[in-house]
Parts: sequence; structure tokens; C-alpha cells
Amino acid sequence: MTTNDRRVLVHPDKEALAGSVAARFITKIIDILDENDEAHVVLTGGGMGGAVLTEIRTSAASDTIDWGRIHFWWGDERFVPKGDPDRNDQQAFDALLDHVPVDPAKVHPFPSSDEIESLDEAAVAYSDELAAAAPEGATHPRFDILFLGVGPDGHIASLFPGHPEIRIKDATVVPVRNSPKPPPLRLSLTLPVIQSADRVWMVLAGSDKASAIGLALAGASIDEVPVAGAEGRRRTVFFVDREAAAEVPENLIAPSY
Repeated sequence: MTTNDRRVLVHPDKEALAGSVAARFITKIIDILDENDEAHVVLTGGGMGGAVLTEIRTSAASDTIDWGRIHFWWGDERFVPKGDPDRNDQQAFDALLDHVPVDPAKVHPFPSSDEIESLDEAAVAYSDELAAAAPEGATHPRFDILFLGVGPDGHIASLFPGHPEIRIKDATVVPVRNSPKPPPLRLSLTLPVIQSADRVWMVLAGSDKASAIGLALAGASIDEVPVAGAEGRRRTVFFVDREAAAEVPENLIAPSY
């Protein structure tokens, strides 16, 4: 049911997918907070990322979460002004964070283009913020759950096929220029940071994602299919709908429930 300790959980459609991931998040984050004083969660954007957050907000079980003990981070961001609808953080505020009692000091958006002068300075600033929240001797917090979207080209965060950022290992945050997907200027966590998370949860839907997940599970190069390098230390899960699972071998698909 696994491949390289990766699980593939298939759901009948996007709605069922979003609801299932939301329910799993609520259950897992409550367990994590039972064992730890705080939790660190990395959010993503995109259609499914927003749908999951909306399902978390509207769940009857949402009130059972101690929201003030959760740090929220982002895997990547578009370097545009604060409040721009293109920003992943704005999507998260609209879908969830503006509606639950988070601690503002524990919400960590990337710098915006109207808050800091340059993309490079923004990358350094977020690296510094990660380091400030890290255990002694570490460069960033221990992430309990790290959400990722996956592009049709196999990109994760803002690490794109054929771009050098996917191979950077000596930084936690990289400035991304000439993104093949607009807007061109972005910020992204590096692959080693993604791989250091306890749990990497990828949420993807649609037939245009089928090739990317199929290649990733077949062992494609991270230079060609960056999602091939997405692995958590304890658990790696692809949450997908039937269309996205079209190229996943049956023997690699685990039961959804």
C-alpha cells in the first residue's frame, strides 16, 4: 500500500477529497497538541489548498482545536503587495485564519512587495523568522504538518522543473525569479526544509495532475518532476481524487477510509 513510505489515498471527487483532508487534519492536530505545547503547520495555496481550509473552518469539530497554540507558515508565496488575491496567505486568511482564534504572533506570512524593498531581502527576512522560531541549533522549526499543492508540471511550492532552486541545500528560503507560472517573482522554502517536516501532505485533484503523480511515484528525477522529492520524515501522503489517480498503479493505492 506504500511506495518509499508514501501513501496514495484516492477519493471520489474534489468535494470528498477536501472534506476528508480537513477531517484528518483536525484529528491529527488535536493529537499533536495533546503531546506538545505548540504545533507548526505549513500551508499552501491553490484551489484544493483553499478548499481544505474552508472545510476545516466549517467543520463542527473546528471548535475543538486550540488555535492559539498553532504556528502557521507558508511553503511559498508570490512577491506581490499585501492583501493581493494572488497571495497564498490572503487565501488562507479568507478561508480560515480570519475566522478562528489564532494568535497573530504565531501567524508567519512571507514579506510582501510593499513591506520590503527586494526579493532577496524578503528571502533573508523569512529565513531569519524561521530561525527565530527554531529549536537551539536548528535553522527552522520542526514542522508537524506541511501541506503542498502539486502543479501539472510537477512543481511543489515554487520549485519548478529545470530551475536551479530545486537543488539548493544551503538555505531555508530562496528567491525565485522568472517563474514559468505568473507572477514571476516568488519566495519558496527549499527542498531540504520540506523534507524535514514530520508529515508532508500533498492534496491534488484533476486529470491534469495525473502525469505528475505517476512520474513521481515511478522515481522520476526531481529536476524534471520536483514532487518526486517531496517526502516527510514520518509520513508522506498523496491525497487525490480519482482523476488525479489515473496513472497510479492499483497496488500503490491505499484505502481512503
